[in-house]
Amino acid sequence: MQVAAKPGHDPDSVTLESSVSVWMDGEGDALCPEGLDSPAGRQIWDTYHLVGDVLRNGDLALHPSDLFLARLSQAIEAEPPIVAPMRHRLSSVRLGLSGLAVAAAVVSVAWVALPYFSGGTAGSNPGATATQVVASADDPGLRDYLDAHRQIAGISPVRQVSFDAGDQR
Repeated sequence: MQVAAKPGHDPDSVTLESSVSVWMDGEGDALCPEGLDSPAGRQIWDTYHLVGDVLRNGDLALHPSDLFLARLSQAIEAEPPIVAPMRHRLSSVRLGLSGLAVAAAVVSVAWVALPYFSGGTAGSNPGATATQVVASADDPGLRDYLDAHRQIAGISPVRQVSFDAGDQR
């Protein structure tokens, strides 16, 4: 249930209510808020203190009558119930398709990784690749070029590593 705004509600009284609350909490100015000597200000002052007294002592609170409780129960029963839509259950087709998708992903990963586990692709010849690497390492023109580059570049912060067992640094 929603409460509509009061038709005669004055925005200045809201300001006075908040200023009284701030003043009573000790957060505002040391001076009493202006407007407390008016009838509206006196009503705000009394209401503020009544709420504080009721919060401190439950015996001061008004107990609702049976008529009020009956009207409240009728108002709650008159409200339309909130009906949530039914939860859709997953069909067996959808569960089967998700399992099929997982299986397809596993097969595709295995298909891509298979050449790495078997040592190369089916069409490649490992002996030819090794021969090309050894031949390029023995190329005197390449070795001269690399030596000249090392002399010009100076000392590199990266350590030079050699994979040749008998080669000296």
